[in-house]
Amino acid sequence: MSPSPSPATSLLSTAPATALGEQRLWYWRGWRIRYTHLTTGCITASTAPHQAPLLLLHGAGSSLEQWRENLTALAQERPVYALDLLGFGGSQKPAIALNTDLWVAQVAAFWQAYLRRPMILMGHSLGASVALQAATTHPDQVARLVMLTLPAARQEIGNAAAKIGAVVEGWFTSPLLMRSLFTLIKRPKLIRSVLTKLYQQPERVDDALLAGFVRPTQDRGAARTFCYLVKSRTSDNFSPTTRDLIPLLHIPTLLLWGKRDRVIPIAWGQYVNTLSDQLTFVEVEDAGHFFYDERADDLHSLIDQWLAGQLPTGEH
Repeated sequence: MSPSPSPATSLLSTAPATALGEQRLWYWRGWRIRYTHLTTGCITASTAPHQAPLLLLHGAGSSLEQWRENLTALAQERPVYALDLLGFGGSQKPAIALNTDLWVAQVAAFWQAYLRRPMILMGHSLGASVALQAATTHPDQVARLVMLTLPAARQEIGNAAAKIGAVVEGWFTSPLLMRSLFTLIKRPKLIRSVLTKLYQQPERVDDALLAGFVRPTQDRGAARTFCYLVKSRTSDNFSPTTRDLIPLLHIPTLLLWGKRDRVIPIAWGQYVNTLSDQLTFVEVEDAGHFFYDERADDLHSLIDQWLAGQLPTGEH
């Protein structure tokens, strides 16, 4: 039987807090999980219990390091946590099938171990999918939901695209081929090239950003976990459909989408916006998939306005 979650942690570094906060390790079901926690001098022992904590979930292939421009600013008003999903970042690379059910269970256990009061849950891309499912599965844990783009489930991709995708995915069912692919795509030069094409501001793709993507690929078991992730992603059981989950929302939800997103087209966000009146949908002008990093101040302002009830839907 796996051990129950415990708040026992070990500090990853004794260095002074940085933009990434106090990075720590937590052990869940026997797996190592990295997370970080930030508070500022503005939050006192008397005010902290009245501020809903904020938990951040990263996108695919990324880690809590993606929030380098956000953590300190967001922690001005409330305790902020960021978590590496199992298989990513500084968390362990297990030899198991990975899916949103598993990550939702991880988030719920983390909440039970550390937060234990309704939180604001914010996710980007894959993290938004996990956050959406967590909010509908454990509504007692989530007071408000923020999603920065939201991928479609495999089942929601058009029939033609799905058939083509199934053929392509079939090419990589061999572990040998998947390991060869992993060796190729983990090369820093290739990762930098892809990020540079996806960012609206290519100069933001600096060595620190690149290191956050490259370092986890060097962990023990990373290639094996990649094989499991690719196989899992080809299954319809990888995640529930967005159109099934969105109508289940009964909490205020903010959906932000860069109008120039080159990864998940804004047309999908416009469709998602029709599925629930709980959504406040904002199309962010001149922003792409990584606008939380490229236009951090704008993101923080939008969130502050929304929390204050002063953010209308539309374009910003």
